[in-house]
Amino acid sequence: MIDRLRRILRVARWEVARAGGGVDRRTLLAALALLLVAGGVLGGGLAVGAVGLDVDRDVYRVAVDGGSPYADAIEEAPALTPRPVNGAELGDTADLVVLDGRSQSGAVETVVVRASDTRKGEAAAAEFREAVEAHNERLMAAEENATAAFPVTVSLRYVSRTSALDEGSTLGEGDGGGGDGSGDSDGSGGSDGSAGGGSDGDTEGGTGATGSDFPGDDTTADGDGFAVPSVGGGTFGADTVGSPGSISPPFPFVSLLLAFVFLVPMNFLIQAYGSSVLDERTNRRGEPLLVTPLSPVDIVAGKTLPYVAAALLVTTLIAVAVGGGALSVIAVLPVALTFLAATFVGAMFARSFKELTFVTVGVSVLLTTYAFVPAVFTNVTPVALVSPLTLVVFDLQGEAVSVGEALFSTGPMALGAALLFGLGLGVYREEDMFTQKPVGRKLLDALAVRLSAIEDVDLSGLVDRRRLRALGSVAFLTACTIPFVFVAELLAVATLFALPVTVSIPVLLVTIAFIEEVAKSVHLYAGFERGVFARTDRVAVAVGLASAIGFFLAEKATAVVQAVGLTDLYVGRAAFGSVAGVEGLSPVVIAALLFAPLLLHGFATTVAAVGASRNRTAYALTLALATLLHAAYNFGVVSLHG
Repeated sequence: MIDRLRRILRVARWEVARAGGGVDRRTLLAALALLLVAGGVLGGGLAVGAVGLDVDRDVYRVAVDGGSPYADAIEEAPALTPRPVNGAELGDTADLVVLDGRSQSGAVETVVVRASDTRKGEAAAAEFREAVEAHNERLMAAEENATAAFPVTVSLRYVSRTSALDEGSTLGEGDGGGGDGSGDSDGSGGSDGSAGGGSDGDTEGGTGATGSDFPGDDTTADGDGFAVPSVGGGTFGADTVGSPGSISPPFPFVSLLLAFVFLVPMNFLIQAYGSSVLDERTNRRGEPLLVTPLSPVDIVAGKTLPYVAAALLVTTLIAVAVGGGALSVIAVLPVALTFLAATFVGAMFARSFKELTFVTVGVSVLLTTYAFVPAVFTNVTPVALVSPLTLVVFDLQGEAVSVGEALFSTGPMALGAALLFGLGLGVYREEDMFTQKPVGRKLLDALAVRLSAIEDVDLSGLVDRRRLRALGSVAFLTACTIPFVFVAELLAVATLFALPVTVSIPVLLVTIAFIEEVAKSVHLYAGFERGVFARTDRVAVAVGLASAIGFFLAEKATAVVQAVGLTDLYVGRAAFGSVAGVEGLSPVVIAALLFAPLLLHGFATTVAAVGASRNRTAYALTLALATLLHAAYNFGVVSLHG
C-alpha cells in the first residue's frame, strides 16, 4: 500500500512539473500584471467611493438647498445626486426640486417637492420618498431608547421544513435558535409567534432577537446567526427585524451567489485537467507511462491528485472568506470530484481539443445546473437538499445538518465521480487512447470491457458458475448506474416541481422511465455490439433479467429520499413512488408493491435486450416501447396511491 502511494505521488509530481512547465514565465508575469492592475483599479475605486455594488448610483438629479433637513437623506441615497437649487431648471438640469419655506427666524415651516412631468420624474419622486423613509429609520435606530423609537417591532424567523432526521446526529453548529423555540436571547419569547411578542415595553429593545434562519439575511444577534459578511446592506437578503414597514420578503440571493462563487473556479480547473489528459493522447505522448510497471489506476490517480488538491485549496479559501467551516468544504468536494471525473471521461472520449471544449462546456453547464437550480430553493422545500451547495448555506447559517441529509446531498455525486473514473479507466489502454474512434464507439468499449463473455444460455448453463459470474457482472454494472439515475431523476424533480402538476407529472413520468430504461439496457447493447454476448434470444432474456434484478436491488437504496422529506412533494412521490405511500397498507399489498417493480423491470429490460441483440435500429425501437410500458406503469402507481 505504501509503495503504491509512493508511485501515485511520483506521478503527481510529474504532472505538477509538466503543468507548470507548460506556461512560460512571460505569460505568468503578464497574468500577474493584469491581476495587479485590475486589483489596483478596483481597490482604488472602492477607496474613493467611485466603485461600489450599487448599480443604480447617481440616476436622478435632485435640486436641494444645503441647509435643508432633507439634504442628508438625498446625500445618503446612492440613486440621488444633489444639485444646487440656484439655477436649477426642472426637467432640464433637475428631475426633482425640493424647496424649503422658511420663517423669519430661519426655521423650516413648509417643504414643497416638485417633480418633472415625465416617467423619470415620477421615479425620482418615488426614490426620494424611499430615501426619506430610510433616513428616518436610521435616525430612530440611532436613538439610545430603542423602545421609544420603535414602540412596535416585528421579528420574523424563517425556519426550514422539518424532516424525519431532525432528532438524529448532526454535523456543524446548530445552536442558532434551533428547533426548540428557545432561540430568544432575552427570554421574552418574542419569536414564538405569540400575540404581543416584542411589543412589551419592559423588554430590552423589544426586538426579540435571533438572526434570521433564511439564507441571505445578514442580521445577527449575540454573536451567532448567519455568518455571511454583509455585502451591500440588504441587497442579498430579506430584512427580518425592525418596524413593520421595513420588513421585506425573502429571496435566496446568497444561494445564487454561493453557487457561482464555489463553481466558477471548477470551470477553469477542468480546462487544465482535460487538456492535460488529452495532450497525452496526442501523438502518443502518453505511451511511456503505459509501458511502465504502473497500473492505469495509479497513473490516473497520480495525474488527478494535484487538481483535487487545487480544488480543495480553492474551496477552503472561499469557505473561509464567506465564514464557512469544514462542512462547506466537505459539501463542495464531491462536486469538484464530479467535475474532474466527467472531464476525465470526456478527455478520454474526445478526438480533438475542439471536441474536448464541447465536452467541458457541456459538463460545466450540466453540473452547474445540478448544483445551482436546487440551491435556489434553500429553506423553501426539501428539494434543495439535492444540491450539495445547500449544505454550504446551512453551514453559513449555523444550522444543524443531520448525517442522513449530508449523505443524501453528497452521496450521489461522490459515487457518480467514482464510477465515472471507472468508466474512463475502461478505455485507458493503447487500443483506445491512440485511436480516432467516435465518442459513441468509445462509450460502448468502456462499457463492454466491464462485462464477461456469454456464449449461450440453456437450462443446464444456468447453474454454471462461469455463466453465473458473467450474469453477475451484468447485474453489478446495472447497479452501478443507480447513482447516475438518481442524480438525473433528482435533477428532473428539481427542474419540474415548480411547474403545474398537470404539466410536470406526465413529463416527469416519461423522463423517469426513459432514464431508467437507458441505464438498464445501454451496456447490454454494448455487449452485443462488441461480441461479448452471443446474439441469441436466450442470451438476451438472461442478460435482460440479470440487469433488471441488479437494478431492482440497487433501487431500494433510494429509500433514503423518504428520510429527508423529498416524498412530501407530489413530484417526489411520482419519481420515487416505490418508497412512498405504503403506510397503513396490509403486508400482502406491501409485498405486491415491493415486487411489482421487479416484474416491470424484468419485462421492459428483456424487451430492450432482445432489440439490442438484433441491431441499433431494433434497439432504439424496443427502447422506446420499454419506456412507454414503464411510463404507463408509473402513471398507474401514481394514480393508485398518489
